[in-house]
Amino acid sequence: MNQIRLYFECPARQATELAGELETRFEADGYPVASFESDEAKGLWSVSVYLPPEEEGEAEAAIREILSVRDPAITIAREVLGDEDWVTRTLEGLAPVRAGGRFVVHGSHDRGCARAHEHAILIDAALAFGSGHHGTTAGCLDMIGREMKRRRFKNALDLGSGTGVLAIAIAKAMHCPVLASDIDPVAMNIAAENARLNGVGALIASITAAGFTHPSFAARKPFDLIVANILARPLQAMAADLARHAASGGTVILSGLLPHQRARITAAYRLQGLHLAHTRYRDGWMTLVLLKPSARRT
Repeated sequence: MNQIRLYFECPARQATELAGELETRFEADGYPVASFESDEAKGLWSVSVYLPPEEEGEAEAAIREILSVRDPAITIAREVLGDEDWVTRTLEGLAPVRAGGRFVVHGSHDRGCARAHEHAILIDAALAFGSGHHGTTAGCLDMIGREMKRRRFKNALDLGSGTGVLAIAIAKAMHCPVLASDIDPVAMNIAAENARLNGVGALIASITAAGFTHPSFAARKPFDLIVANILARPLQAMAADLARHAASGGTVILSGLLPHQRARITAAYRLQGLHLAHTRYRDGWMTLVLLKPSARRT
């Protein structure tokens, strides 16, 4: 079945903000949003939304509504894509991504690119989010690398795992068990295969779940490291559940956030007893590190 790509070009900073708004707008519909540099000389980025043909009219109207507020001069272009994996089309051939001081995420075409001190994570383009090139994924890797210098983790949770890149990074660097969860069964199949290809299949359990209702959460909690790379709205909604599954003295890394969402997300988690320890900005996106206080001894 063909897909429609609706896209436009704009400056980098504007692209980050607009891509975030589009992701929020089309989250419930499940339409993927991608952004990448299209003209380095002019500093332009392309922002794309991928959708089935029958939804084109309504989706284009929604995009125009968002653009009318931000920049009415931006024009929307259209491309008909054949029956193929659009993520492969978009991401194939991208250069390796280095993050966290010790991770390098690469495709099969860049095998052998890791330096002596780096953990190589093989992630080929696939129909799931998380190639390492997005600022949210790279920001999480940055913070995982930072927190690893502070302490060792023994039981981790990767919420919204996508391709499994963050779970793989944790398992490779810390040799600890990781529960990887996503609402998309296709993503979880990809994550499980990626874990196997990266030699950490035995350490990562991949499950399809919405929220914390799956029995694996209760069986494996508490987690001393939780990484959740999703979006602001679900992160805010799940604050209480997430905090309950975090171990006393545990670390929580949140991403999928834009800078203007910082106050409401930190407030939601502060109500659950977690306090903000660090904020990381990368490619216009924001990653937060929160800490759950240790239980008081009596």
